[in-house]
Amino acid sequence: MHHFYYRNGELYAESVPINEIAKAVGTPCYIYSHATLTRHFNVFNDAFSNIPHLICYSVKANSNLAILRLMARMGAGMDIVSGGELFCALKAGVSPDKIVFSGVGKTKEEIEYALKTGILMFNVESEQELELIHSCAKALKKSAPIAIRVNPDIDPKTHPYISTGLKRDKFGIDINKAEVLYKRAASMPYLHVIGIDCHIGSQLTLLAPFLEAIKQIKDLYNALKKMGIRLNYIDIGGGLGIPYHEESPPHPYEYANAVLKLAKDMGCCLILEPGRVIVGNAGILLTKMLYFKKIEGKNFIIVDAGMNDLIRPSLYKAYHAIWPCSKRGRPSIVADIVGPICESGDFFARDREIEMTYPGELLAIMSSGAYGFSMSSNYNSRPRPAEVLVKGERFWIIRDRESYENLISLNRIPQWLR
Repeated sequence: MHHFYYRNGELYAESVPINEIAKAVGTPCYIYSHATLTRHFNVFNDAFSNIPHLICYSVKANSNLAILRLMARMGAGMDIVSGGELFCALKAGVSPDKIVFSGVGKTKEEIEYALKTGILMFNVESEQELELIHSCAKALKKSAPIAIRVNPDIDPKTHPYISTGLKRDKFGIDINKAEVLYKRAASMPYLHVIGIDCHIGSQLTLLAPFLEAIKQIKDLYNALKKMGIRLNYIDIGGGLGIPYHEESPPHPYEYANAVLKLAKDMGCCLILEPGRVIVGNAGILLTKMLYFKKIEGKNFIIVDAGMNDLIRPSLYKAYHAIWPCSKRGRPSIVADIVGPICESGDFFARDREIEMTYPGELLAIMSSGAYGFSMSSNYNSRPRPAEVLVKGERFWIIRDRESYENLISLNRIPQWLR
């Protein structure tokens, strides 16, 4: 459920007309619903209330500081994958002991930053990373808390670009080799082995892959216990999907009930890393139509947002519903909704049935709260859009629209070119 709806033919975000936001902020812009964000987090968190757990919101889904602060105020920790995300989490007021550091390419500088900060744990993804973390911890005279990310070779039945738990994927350690690495880690004096981590993919709509992964984690947990390695945390990652179009992902309570049947007797704190399921349907990308174009029977609606603002349709061929911000009862047409970027892949929808739209009218690209702004760029030297948070009858700009000056602020022209 989200809080974007029509009232008398006009699209609203909570109690604010979208047209009102467009007049004040301009387009394109991202708009997020506070009520949706809080509802989604609370539903997911409450679903696991019968077991010790920590919700570590996946920062990569949407890293705006206002959203991170909101998550932190509701008790969330953070799942991060870079030093920049660690910096953002700390700036948003997240307690370091609720931060887990994932990712296959942690640098020495990032590891040292996290050790000095005092994060909850590193999710280690390779033998060489394990060695580097130990080396950094020794140099700093600190104990590095770690979990090893295991790869169970499970097909998550999702887009191949967001699958992370198959042998062909770059993530984690082969689960069949994990015991050897755990034994080695336990012998290293500056490492503190505290958990197991596993994340098999994103936008999953079936329970079976999750449950198969947890069964394998449980077998590994029991084997480690026999070896004398006692763990405090089981991190099962994120990945629960949302409805973009015709998907029917499990409800968080259905997901939780199935997970708890397998995980509750391990006696560990369960860590979950939801991102998309919290913010995906809590946001829209608002855009304005610029031109209508017809070429040999093909209709194009050209808008002022581009693939640099929302790359998911171009990158994944992802479906996003597109709603007119004012319903006018006009006949429908079939058109491609495209942006101004100089790439044929710059589209939001192909051959989409949509009410006839005219220049200056507004369209809402739905379900854009996750992996929207966070994957945006300045391609074609386009300033990135503003971000807006709506709460009840009011709205706030939570990230200013970039200016042309912002685009060049870090550029430097050598003296000999002046």
